[in-house]
Amino acid sequence: MKVTMNRFANRSESRIARVPASLISLAVLGVLWIAGTAASASDPNILFILADDLGYGDLGCYNPSSKIPTPNLDRLAKQGMRFTDAHSPCTVCTPTRFSLMTGQMAFRVPNGGRVFSGAGGPSLIAPGRSTLPSMLRDQGYTTACFGKWHIGLTFLDSDGDPIHDGSPKGVTQIDYSRDIIGGPLDCGFDQFFGTACCPTTDWLYAFIDGKRIPVPPVAKLNKSKLPKHPYANDNRGGVVAPDFDLEEVDIKFLQKSQQFLKNHVQQATGKPFFLLHSTQAVHLPSFPGNAFKGKTQSGPHGDFIFELDYVVGELLKSLDELGIADNTIVMFSSDNGPEVPTVYHMRHDHDHDGARPWRGVKRDNWEGGHRVPFIVRWPGKVPGNSTTGQITSLTDVMATLADVVDADVPDDAGQDSFSMLPVMLGSDDGKPIRPYVLMQGFYGGRKLAIRQGNWKYLHHQGSGGNNYASHAMLKEYALPELAPEAPGQLYDLESDPGETTNLVLKHPEVARELRALLDASMQAGRSIP
Repeated sequence: MKVTMNRFANRSESRIARVPASLISLAVLGVLWIAGTAASASDPNILFILADDLGYGDLGCYNPSSKIPTPNLDRLAKQGMRFTDAHSPCTVCTPTRFSLMTGQMAFRVPNGGRVFSGAGGPSLIAPGRSTLPSMLRDQGYTTACFGKWHIGLTFLDSDGDPIHDGSPKGVTQIDYSRDIIGGPLDCGFDQFFGTACCPTTDWLYAFIDGKRIPVPPVAKLNKSKLPKHPYANDNRGGVVAPDFDLEEVDIKFLQKSQQFLKNHVQQATGKPFFLLHSTQAVHLPSFPGNAFKGKTQSGPHGDFIFELDYVVGELLKSLDELGIADNTIVMFSSDNGPEVPTVYHMRHDHDHDGARPWRGVKRDNWEGGHRVPFIVRWPGKVPGNSTTGQITSLTDVMATLADVVDADVPDDAGQDSFSMLPVMLGSDDGKPIRPYVLMQGFYGGRKLAIRQGNWKYLHHQGSGGNNYASHAMLKEYALPELAPEAPGQLYDLESDPGETTNLVLKHPEVARELRALLDASMQAGRSIP
């Protein structure tokens, strides 16, 4: 039997000691490989739920002042562990999703600061690269992804040539009879149903099933039939398929994930599964489904967050009803902080702050842009109702799950991934696992920040994303720059969690050390040795 508490407790030196997890696990346990499959009956199932643009302050378990009920996520936190210092690798979706799938910061690869639309591409994940799902599939897992992809892929035209045009023109060139290249099925997933980019904010409103779009778009989106409110102004006037309902996208994804879970158990394959459920919620436009409209006192976006919480609850209920909850790791997080119009209107209209208590929002390298909820439940392994202040990044999911299943992470993969398994099991003794963590702002791809202990250095002026001086919704949140001539920003998050006082001139030695560490990491191409 592979899964025991002792087994996991003894793995606390894997990537903490900067040694590949496989060298320890294979030597100690002598994993038996049979017909190319290493999974045993006791390997846990894994469900990762990735929300979109959900802020740290949007959940009651993170923000007691939240105006939106999130009972299912609050209950999940009570049943597992809540990370209070977790970060998305980037402050926008595409780079973060790449980093989650690969364990590598996106700025390290070509075009790693891009956000795709329409028929844009190609995939940021290079062919043949080891990914989180491919690693788990090599261990005998069945892998599936339902929902938003948005890491890039390649549509072909009628001549079989790649398109790579993210404009409306690119969508008109797609030959829907040809396979899509570089999508989820080419990156380690056995099954996929979802969208190429943001489901309701794109030039292409159509579902991909596997490697094809079985129901292609036939007409331009009629936006006059969509809801009108301050949170409804983010969808492009693209082309839409007849089976694509912009207000019920998340329920469609939920049904696909639930059917996968049911089929997997009924087929009784004895194989564990890895399911990535990637929601549209709560990316703008906030289009809650009909069953959720008016269900909160916090307007359409509050209703949308409530729908997200419902989706999480239904997935957890499916695990219970199928009798697999006790042997399933559930992870929940968000790809970055909350969007600008969301924060502005929710603050003004509903006294709700999705970025609370942090400065900044989506795209910003200040904490509100990348400090995200991260909750882990694993019955019998992860202590219930527990909290940790360990610094972690979504890049760490790959090394963590590699430790769980005794997988080998190749040296050319997971370059920024550290195992948080000792933290999850309560065997870390409070010692920092990460020597530092990197953050990537949106614009330019190399607006970078580095955090070590309580110190945070931003290697740029301003937010690294939004322009607070010119943005109509952000002007009121601009703070005076106390060191306008300084090349960067330095904050002590223990004494100044709101990042209000730039200490780069007061503590130049700290800034130099963090800058040198950032430069060394960039030059080495990795955070781990």
